[in-house]
Amino acid sequence: MGQKIHPLGFRLGTTQSHDSIWFAQPTDYSENLKEDKIIRDCIKNYIQKTIKISSGVEGIGRIKIQKRKDLIQVIIYMAAPTLFIEGQPRRIEELQITVQKKLKKLNCVNRKLNIAITRIPDAYRDPNILAEFIAGQLKNRIPFRQAIKKAIELAEQAGTKGVQVQIAGRIDGQEIARVEWIREGRVPLQTIRAKIDYCSYPVRTIYGVLGIKVWIFLNKEE
Repeated sequence: MGQKIHPLGFRLGTTQSHDSIWFAQPTDYSENLKEDKIIRDCIKNYIQKTIKISSGVEGIGRIKIQKRKDLIQVIIYMAAPTLFIEGQPRRIEELQITVQKKLKKLNCVNRKLNIAITRIPDAYRDPNILAEFIAGQLKNRIPFRQAIKKAIELAEQAGTKGVQVQIAGRIDGQEIARVEWIREGRVPLQTIRAKIDYCSYPVRTIYGVLGIKVWIFLNKEE
């Protein structure tokens, strides 16, 4: 069971909540879903370009979207949002304008958009940040075992109770694709009340696309 169902969907209502919080009539549901994807893709593309220009900031943990009739509230959780907070305070406004233009171009619902950025205190407790770290190591041709062990070490230092990392594809440029995984500590995937965070992260390398999956066991609710 633990290997056959999405770890976050399995725990909705117990230890997990939705990243998108809104209600829509059946006729408008697909439009709202499309709107969410556009917002997330636009924010990720903008931040990736900004990071390239300004050299070296940790990436996005997650993007939460809350919708009302007249407002879309977006909260971006980042490991080190210094680009937006300290360096260039106008960048949030620029990001809002970029997203709004994209939504208008695709004839999405015209609502006021508000974007806020929150810092993740223990960045390596977040599977998306950990997967991004591994992706960066693999792009720099670091051996995959070394990259995974370093990532697990960072996660353990951040106070996790267990970490499992899986990589699939042409690992280290080998001809035949395979799956490799390493686990440290406990990762009880069948226990619904165990607070497990998960992400699936694709990374493009010179020898093809690799898939990274990260499971992090944070704690067990009493």
